[in-house]
Amino acid sequence: MPRTKPTRTAAIADATAARIAAACRRIEGAEQPPSLEALASQAGLSTFHFHRLFKAATGLTPKQYADAHRAGRVRTALARADARVTDAIFDAGFNATGRFYEQADAVLGMTPRQYRAGGVDARIAFAIAQTSLGALLVARSQRGVCAIALGDDPERLLRELQDRFPRAELVGGDAAFERLVAVVVGMVEHPGIGAELPLDVRGTAFQQRVWRALREIPAGETASYAQVAQRIGSPKSVRAVAQACASNTLAIAIPCHRVVRSDGGLSGYRWGVERKRALLEREGASAD
Repeated sequence: MPRTKPTRTAAIADATAARIAAACRRIEGAEQPPSLEALASQAGLSTFHFHRLFKAATGLTPKQYADAHRAGRVRTALARADARVTDAIFDAGFNATGRFYEQADAVLGMTPRQYRAGGVDARIAFAIAQTSLGALLVARSQRGVCAIALGDDPERLLRELQDRFPRAELVGGDAAFERLVAVVVGMVEHPGIGAELPLDVRGTAFQQRVWRALREIPAGETASYAQVAQRIGSPKSVRAVAQACASNTLAIAIPCHRVVRSDGGLSGYRWGVERKRALLEREGASAD
Protein backbone atom coordinates (compact mmCIF):
# COMPACT_ATOMS: atom_id res chain seq x y z
CA MET A 1 0.00 0.00 0.00
CA PRO A 2 1.28 3.51 -0.73
CA ARG A 3 2.40 5.48 2.27
CA THR A 4 -0.26 7.92 3.45
CA LYS A 5 0.85 11.52 3.33
CA PRO A 6 0.53 13.38 6.64
CA THR A 7 -2.35 15.82 6.85
CA ARG A 8 -1.67 19.52 7.00
CA THR A 9 -2.84 19.60 10.62
CA ALA A 10 -0.43 16.81 11.58
CA ALA A 11 2.42 18.54 9.76
CA ILE A 12 1.74 21.79 11.61
CA ALA A 13 1.60 19.93 14.93
CA ASP A 14 4.93 18.23 14.19
CA ALA A 15 6.53 21.54 13.22
CA THR A 16 5.27 23.18 16.42
CA ALA A 17 6.57 20.31 18.56
CA ALA A 18 9.96 20.62 16.86
CA ARG A 19 10.07 24.37 17.56
CA ILE A 20 9.20 23.91 21.22
CA ALA A 21 11.71 21.07 21.60
CA ALA A 22 14.39 23.28 20.04
CA ALA A 23 13.50 26.08 22.46
CA CYS A 24 13.85 23.66 25.38
CA ARG A 25 17.32 22.68 24.16
CA ARG A 26 18.29 26.38 23.87
CA ILE A 27 17.17 27.02 27.44
CA GLU A 28 19.05 23.98 28.71
CA GLY A 29 22.23 24.89 26.84
CA ALA A 30 22.36 28.58 27.76
CA GLU A 31 24.49 29.90 30.60
CA GLN A 32 21.78 32.47 31.34
CA PRO A 33 18.08 31.91 30.59
CA PRO A 34 17.27 33.38 27.15
CA SER A 35 14.63 36.10 27.08
CA LEU A 36 11.12 35.33 25.90
CA GLU A 37 11.69 37.67 22.97
CA ALA A 38 14.86 35.83 21.91
CA LEU A 39 13.22 32.41 22.15
CA ALA A 40 10.17 33.56 20.19
CA SER A 41 12.35 35.14 17.51
CA GLN A 42 14.41 31.98 17.10
CA ALA A 43 11.17 29.99 16.76
CA GLY A 44 9.84 32.44 14.17
CA LEU A 45 6.79 33.27 16.28
CA SER A 46 5.36 36.26 18.10
CA THR A 47 6.08 36.33 21.84
CA PHE A 48 2.39 35.82 22.68
CA HIS A 49 1.97 32.87 20.30
CA PHE A 50 5.25 31.27 21.37
CA HIS A 51 4.45 31.66 25.08
CA ARG A 52 1.03 30.05 24.60
CA LEU A 53 2.37 27.14 22.53
CA PHE A 54 5.29 26.54 24.90
CA LYS A 55 3.05 26.31 27.95
CA ALA A 56 0.54 24.10 26.12
CA ALA A 57 3.32 21.68 25.11
CA THR A 58 5.36 21.55 28.34
CA GLY A 59 2.93 22.56 31.06
CA LEU A 60 5.39 25.30 32.07
CA THR A 61 6.08 28.83 30.93
CA PRO A 62 9.55 29.40 29.41
CA LYS A 63 10.64 31.08 32.67
CA GLN A 64 9.32 28.21 34.78
CA TYR A 65 11.08 25.73 32.51
CA ALA A 66 14.36 27.63 32.84
CA ASP A 67 14.00 27.86 36.62
CA ALA A 68 13.25 24.13 36.90
CA HIS A 69 16.25 23.27 34.71
CA ARG A 70 18.58 25.44 36.78
CA ALA A 71 17.17 23.91 39.95
CA GLY A 72 18.05 20.48 38.60
CA ARG A 73 21.59 21.65 37.87
CA VAL A 74 21.94 22.96 41.42
CA ARG A 75 20.68 19.68 42.91
CA THR A 76 23.12 17.71 40.77
CA ALA A 77 26.03 19.95 41.72
CA LEU A 78 25.23 19.93 45.45
CA ALA A 79 25.06 16.13 45.42
CA ARG A 80 28.81 15.94 44.69
CA ALA A 81 30.97 15.27 47.72
CA ASP A 82 33.28 18.22 47.02
CA ALA A 83 30.46 20.65 46.24
CA ARG A 84 30.70 24.28 47.29
CA VAL A 85 27.36 26.02 47.58
CA THR A 86 28.44 29.25 45.86
CA ASP A 87 30.06 27.40 42.96
CA ALA A 88 26.94 25.25 42.48
CA ILE A 89 24.72 28.35 42.38
CA PHE A 90 26.82 30.20 39.78
CA ASP A 91 27.52 27.07 37.71
CA ALA A 92 23.77 26.53 37.42
CA GLY A 93 23.33 29.96 35.83
CA PHE A 94 22.21 32.10 38.75
CA ASN A 95 23.98 35.46 38.46
CA ALA A 96 23.49 36.34 42.13
CA THR A 97 23.43 34.20 45.25
CA GLY A 98 20.73 36.38 46.79
CA ARG A 99 18.33 35.62 43.97
CA PHE A 100 18.88 31.88 44.38
CA TYR A 101 18.45 31.94 48.15
CA GLU A 102 15.09 33.66 47.65
CA GLN A 103 14.01 30.56 45.71
CA ALA A 104 15.95 27.92 47.66
CA ASP A 105 12.99 26.55 49.59
CA ALA A 106 10.97 26.04 46.42
CA VAL A 107 13.96 24.63 44.54
CA LEU A 108 15.39 22.31 47.18
CA GLY A 109 12.83 22.11 49.98
CA MET A 110 15.59 23.24 52.38
CA THR A 111 18.65 25.49 52.40
CA PRO A 112 21.48 24.67 49.96
CA ARG A 113 23.83 23.74 52.82
CA GLN A 114 21.22 21.39 54.27
CA TYR A 115 20.69 19.78 50.88
CA ARG A 116 24.42 19.35 50.27
CA ALA A 117 24.78 17.81 53.74
CA GLY A 118 22.03 15.27 53.10
CA GLY A 119 19.26 17.24 54.75
CA VAL A 120 21.09 18.22 57.94
CA ASP A 121 18.79 20.17 60.27
CA ALA A 122 15.82 19.46 57.97
CA ARG A 123 12.82 17.98 59.74
CA ILE A 124 10.88 15.25 57.95
CA ALA A 125 7.86 13.60 59.51
CA PHE A 126 7.13 10.02 58.50
CA ALA A 127 4.88 7.12 59.27
CA ILE A 128 4.57 3.52 58.11
CA ALA A 129 1.17 1.90 57.73
CA GLN A 130 -0.11 -1.41 56.44
CA THR A 131 -2.37 -1.69 53.40
CA SER A 132 -3.74 -4.53 51.31
CA LEU A 133 -0.77 -3.95 48.97
CA GLY A 134 1.82 -4.21 51.73
CA ALA A 135 3.71 -1.66 53.79
CA LEU A 136 3.23 2.03 53.02
CA LEU A 137 5.65 4.80 53.97
CA VAL A 138 4.55 8.42 53.87
CA ALA A 139 6.95 11.30 54.56
CA ARG A 140 6.36 15.03 54.66
CA SER A 141 8.81 17.90 54.59
CA GLN A 142 7.93 21.47 55.50
CA ARG A 143 6.71 21.94 51.93
CA GLY A 144 4.51 18.88 51.58
CA VAL A 145 4.51 15.14 51.05
CA CYS A 146 7.97 14.23 49.75
CA ALA A 147 7.73 10.43 49.69
CA ILE A 148 5.05 7.77 49.26
CA ALA A 149 6.47 4.28 48.91
CA LEU A 150 5.06 0.76 48.86
CA GLY A 151 6.91 -2.45 49.67
CA ASP A 152 7.05 -5.75 51.50
CA ASP A 153 9.61 -4.69 54.11
CA PRO A 154 8.84 -1.61 56.25
CA GLU A 155 12.45 -1.36 57.42
CA ARG A 156 13.68 -1.25 53.84
CA LEU A 157 11.28 1.60 53.05
CA LEU A 158 12.64 3.54 56.01
CA ARG A 159 16.24 2.88 54.98
CA GLU A 160 15.49 4.23 51.51
CA LEU A 161 14.10 7.41 53.06
CA GLN A 162 17.20 7.72 55.23
CA ASP A 163 19.39 7.25 52.16
CA ARG A 164 17.64 10.17 50.45
CA PHE A 165 18.04 12.43 53.50
CA PRO A 166 20.90 10.88 55.47
CA ARG A 167 21.29 13.78 57.91
CA ALA A 168 17.72 14.99 58.18
CA GLU A 169 15.84 14.67 61.44
CA LEU A 170 13.21 11.98 60.87
CA VAL A 171 10.37 12.28 63.36
CA GLY A 172 7.02 10.66 63.97
CA GLY A 173 4.04 12.63 62.74
CA ASP A 174 1.49 14.47 64.87
CA ALA A 175 -2.28 13.96 64.75
CA ALA A 176 -2.63 16.10 61.62
CA PHE A 177 0.02 14.05 59.88
CA GLU A 178 -1.67 10.81 60.91
CA ARG A 179 -4.85 12.07 59.23
CA LEU A 180 -2.85 12.76 56.08
CA VAL A 181 -1.44 9.21 56.20
CA ALA A 182 -4.99 7.89 56.49
CA VAL A 183 -5.88 9.79 53.30
CA VAL A 184 -2.95 8.16 51.49
CA VAL A 185 -4.01 4.73 52.74
CA GLY A 186 -7.44 5.48 51.32
CA MET A 187 -5.87 6.36 47.98
CA VAL A 188 -4.15 2.96 47.92
CA GLU A 189 -7.31 1.06 48.76
CA HIS A 190 -9.49 3.20 46.49
CA PRO A 191 -7.08 4.80 43.98
CA GLY A 192 -9.84 6.50 42.05
CA ILE A 193 -10.79 8.93 44.84
CA GLY A 194 -8.32 11.52 43.55
CA ALA A 195 -7.50 13.26 46.85
CA GLU A 196 -5.45 16.43 46.55
CA LEU A 197 -2.29 16.29 48.64
CA PRO A 198 0.22 19.07 49.36
CA LEU A 199 3.21 17.72 47.46
CA ASP A 200 6.92 18.47 47.70
CA VAL A 201 7.87 17.54 44.13
CA ARG A 202 11.60 17.64 43.34
CA GLY A 203 12.90 16.79 39.91
CA THR A 204 14.42 18.07 36.73
CA ALA A 205 12.43 20.23 34.34
CA PHE A 206 11.78 17.22 32.10
CA GLN A 207 10.71 15.02 35.01
CA GLN A 208 8.29 17.68 36.20
CA ARG A 209 6.77 17.90 32.72
CA VAL A 210 6.26 14.14 32.72
CA TRP A 211 4.86 14.03 36.25
CA ARG A 212 2.45 16.87 35.48
CA ALA A 213 1.20 14.91 32.46
CA LEU A 214 0.75 11.77 34.58
CA ARG A 215 -1.46 13.64 37.02
CA GLU A 216 -3.70 14.59 34.11
CA ILE A 217 -4.45 10.93 33.24
CA PRO A 218 -7.90 10.23 34.72
CA ALA A 219 -8.36 7.34 37.13
CA GLY A 220 -9.50 4.25 35.26
CA GLU A 221 -7.57 5.24 32.13
CA THR A 222 -4.03 4.55 30.96
CA ALA A 223 -1.58 6.11 28.53
CA SER A 224 1.45 4.65 26.80
CA TYR A 225 4.93 6.04 27.26
CA ALA A 226 4.76 7.24 23.66
CA GLN A 227 1.48 9.04 24.30
CA VAL A 228 2.92 10.79 27.35
CA ALA A 229 5.93 11.83 25.27
CA GLN A 230 3.56 13.29 22.69
CA ARG A 231 1.58 15.16 25.33
CA ILE A 232 4.64 16.95 26.68
CA GLY A 233 5.82 17.92 23.22
CA SER A 234 8.78 15.51 23.10
CA PRO A 235 7.58 12.63 20.90
CA LYS A 236 11.06 11.15 20.58
CA SER A 237 11.66 11.03 24.33
CA VAL A 238 9.85 7.77 25.07
CA ARG A 239 12.80 6.26 26.93
CA ALA A 240 13.30 9.43 28.97
CA VAL A 241 9.59 9.36 29.88
CA ALA A 242 10.03 5.80 31.16
CA GLN A 243 13.04 6.91 33.21
CA ALA A 244 11.05 9.79 34.70
CA CYS A 245 8.32 7.35 35.70
CA ALA A 246 10.92 5.14 37.35
CA SER A 247 12.31 8.17 39.23
CA ASN A 248 8.96 9.08 40.75
CA THR A 249 9.06 8.92 44.57
CA LEU A 250 5.38 9.72 45.12
CA ALA A 251 3.39 6.56 44.44
CA ILE A 252 -0.33 7.05 43.75
CA ALA A 253 -0.10 10.85 44.09
CA ILE A 254 1.86 10.97 40.83
CA PRO A 255 0.17 8.00 39.13
CA CYS A 256 2.96 6.45 37.11
CA HIS A 257 1.03 3.16 37.44
CA ARG A 258 -1.29 4.50 34.71
CA VAL A 259 1.49 4.37 32.10
CA VAL A 260 1.71 1.16 30.09
CA ARG A 261 3.42 -0.18 26.97
CA SER A 262 2.07 0.73 23.55
CA ASP A 263 0.47 -2.73 23.28
CA GLY A 264 -1.33 -2.17 26.58
CA GLY A 265 0.90 -4.55 28.50
CA LEU A 266 2.26 -3.72 31.93
CA SER A 267 5.90 -2.74 32.12
CA GLY A 268 8.09 -2.10 35.13
CA TYR A 269 6.89 -0.32 38.23
CA ARG A 270 9.11 0.99 40.99
CA TRP A 271 6.96 -0.70 43.62
CA GLY A 272 6.31 -3.97 41.77
CA VAL A 273 4.30 -4.89 38.69
CA GLU A 274 1.74 -6.82 40.75
CA ARG A 275 0.94 -3.67 42.71
CA LYS A 276 0.62 -1.79 39.43
CA ARG A 277 -1.84 -4.38 38.17
CA ALA A 278 -3.84 -4.23 41.39
CA LEU A 279 -4.07 -0.42 41.30
CA LEU A 280 -5.25 -0.43 37.70
CA GLU A 281 -7.82 -3.13 38.41
CA ARG A 282 -9.16 -1.15 41.37
CA GLU A 283 -9.41 2.02 39.30
CA GLY A 284 -11.11 0.13 36.50
CA ALA A 285 -13.66 -1.32 38.91
CA SER A 286 -14.37 2.13 40.37
CA ALA A 287 -14.92 3.54 36.86
CA ASP A 288 -17.49 0.84 35.94
